[in-house]
Amino acid sequence: MAVYKETKNFPKEELYGLVSQMRRATSSIPTNIAEGCGKHTDKEFANYLQISMGSACETEYLIFLSGELGYITAINTQELIRSITEIKKMLASLIKNIRR
Repeated sequence: MAVYKETKNFPKEELYGLVSQMRRATSSIPTNIAEGCGKHTDKEFANYLQISMGSACETEYLIFLSGELGYITAINTQELIRSITEIKKMLASLIKNIRR
């Protein structure tokens, strides 16, 4: 939700570019987790978790880029990066436990 809130203030010319890409990447994280929960095996679930991890990495870069472009303040960039790093740690732990 923080990414949606933050991207409301982006320049209008980024609406169909960076804003759209950030929102898709961010929403893809929980969407793939939910879809993976509906699969029949742990292996399938782990694959969807790995896709979520890719989306988290994409989101992290897009946050960094947005900060570099001056669309997000340095403080907010740090907070968003801290949040996405925590999400990535949780995903990594879950993937590791599922694959055991």
